[in-house]
Amino acid sequence: MNFKMMGQFVAKILGVEAAFMLPALLMSLFCGESAAARGFLGALAAIAVVELILVSSCRNAQRGFHEKEGLVSVGVGWVVLSLLGCLPFYLSGAIPSYVDAFFEIVSGFTTTGASILPEVESLPRSILYWRSFSHWLGGMGVLVFLLAIAPAEGSDGFTMHLLRAESPGPSVGKLVPRMKKTASILYLIYIALTVLNVLFLLVGGMPLFDSVCTALGTAGTGGFGIKNDSIAGYSPYLQNVTTIFMFLFGVNFSCYYLLLLKDFRSVFRDEELRLYLGLAACSIGAIALNIRSLYETWEETVRHSAFQVATVMTTTGYATTDFDLWPSFSKTLLLCLMVVGASAGSTGGGLKVGRLMLLVKGLRRNIRQLLNPRKVEVVRNNGTAVDEKILANTNAYLAAYVLIIFGVFAVISLDGFSTGTNFSAVLACFNNIGPGLEAVGPTCNFSAYSPLSKLVLSWAMLAGRLEIFPILVLFSGSTWKRR
Repeated sequence: MNFKMMGQFVAKILGVEAAFMLPALLMSLFCGESAAARGFLGALAAIAVVELILVSSCRNAQRGFHEKEGLVSVGVGWVVLSLLGCLPFYLSGAIPSYVDAFFEIVSGFTTTGASILPEVESLPRSILYWRSFSHWLGGMGVLVFLLAIAPAEGSDGFTMHLLRAESPGPSVGKLVPRMKKTASILYLIYIALTVLNVLFLLVGGMPLFDSVCTALGTAGTGGFGIKNDSIAGYSPYLQNVTTIFMFLFGVNFSCYYLLLLKDFRSVFRDEELRLYLGLAACSIGAIALNIRSLYETWEETVRHSAFQVATVMTTTGYATTDFDLWPSFSKTLLLCLMVVGASAGSTGGGLKVGRLMLLVKGLRRNIRQLLNPRKVEVVRNNGTAVDEKILANTNAYLAAYVLIIFGVFAVISLDGFSTGTNFSAVLACFNNIGPGLEAVGPTCNFSAYSPLSKLVLSWAMLAGRLEIFPILVLFSGSTWKRR
């Protein structure tokens, strides 16, 4: 295990965090928010101390770097990022409990959007900005950003281990031959879509600060709102713009790269994209028919239906209405979409549409082989045979996914909330969605849970965002052996 090189990468991650915390500090000084300014200064000082310790103790690191180091670097990096990233909340007094502050920032970085705050409009603007920006930084991934801007180090295999550990989906490939350029392309597309989102919101009359924070949460598919009613108080135009961009950020970013190359044929034939859009369209139609009697017009019905399908399926977590009051069929369908999630290679969470597609195709192949034992059949995606290792990893992921859900569900059930509250809370946190049902619904929050449950749910958010394995390997004894 190359501990020194991993320490160097954690130090670089903290450097990125400190750099992105500076605009929030400047905003607090400009707005005269003295308590927030003290919080950001204290956090930056703590980051500087930890970074200095890591840099001084990890000099002369050897360049050997393998998949295990990649997994551990990402897992440890995100935990340290959260432990220090929550300090502005805690030191400023915006969130007096460190456990609550940790839960809030983990929810931000993992783009979950679950909150312990009963109301947010009284918070300093700089705190609201940092809270929303944590979504944007966590959406594409801090290590992907680091790989995009840092000087090239080591081989492509070295950067591939890092990118594979942090990027969502059953498999990670290169858009171009060099991994550094791949990371750069991903972030350029990410930035361009975010800026476009801000512009469309400004056209609709949303204030600049609101537009930026809303776009940051939409891009990262996070869902931290700066209003107590989330997006409900904005105009139908602004709600529709947010709906469209939530769906756009739930698409595999490789599709956008293919569009830039004018390879429209490959995009239109992409099986995952077609399934993603098909599931969304069918869900919107089914829910709209089910809730028609709750709203005055079809326009309002379809708008709320489309928004909630988008926010749940892309695991964003914004809300325009209290969907916990909807009929059981609609709530059940939304729970199913919580599990499915967005596309692989997007900023969304959940099981992923691509992974679901592979599981269904693998199941179909197994049934056919039972009926025809001598027949050799391969699973194909977009006409290409899928590697058996990817199928095995997908099955292992599903097993871990189910075990973690029931394990976390059992632990937080100690708090005595209803089964519906606890189960939806686990799904909402583990799939990085945000609001659940009943006591953790769109108009409620997670503050009533005990400190133990909040820490366990924070762990679930990290595991869900990092595709489980980078967090699980931290608890394996063999991970920390030098050989």
